[in-house]
Amino acid sequence: MNWLANLAQQRTPWILLAVTAFIFEIVALFFQYKMGLEPCIMCIYQRTAMLGLLVAGLIGAIKPSHFIFRFLGIVTWATASIWGYLIAREHIDMQTTTDPFAFSCEFEPNFPLPLHEWIPNFFAATGDCGNIDWEFLGMSMPAWMEVIFAAFSIVLITVVFARLIIKKSL
Repeated sequence: MNWLANLAQQRTPWILLAVTAFIFEIVALFFQYKMGLEPCIMCIYQRTAMLGLLVAGLIGAIKPSHFIFRFLGIVTWATASIWGYLIAREHIDMQTTTDPFAFSCEFEPNFPLPLHEWIPNFFAATGDCGNIDWEFLGMSMPAWMEVIFAAFSIVLITVVFARLIIKKSL
């Protein structure tokens, strides 16, 4: 348990978080540009949440022994993983509802900055949220993203609780 509590103070786990998120971003771009799957607005939001996990890993890796960097990394990680999970859950609801008026899919991302105009290859939404264009083992893309974000959240909660119980601090 002490080993788990010390993970947040080591650089390697933070780099692993960033690399894992980066790999998921590359996979998303592969699905978009090599497999021809058009990302919808919810996909773009999930992609942005994954980008948040990448940033969290980089923040934590700067100086994990310093409380401020560790705290900012943990807060960013929590925000990105929980937000990503909630977006994936909502996306699943959009795909599985039988009521056509229950959900509406926006056409442009609602970011504070016009990222979809500045970097359209990454942030522009061109697909429909209700379409299920890809499945693996009977689960759609948002269902897999829900599992992935849940895993990131569970790892975060485990590390934070271990730190709070053993170390009595973040």
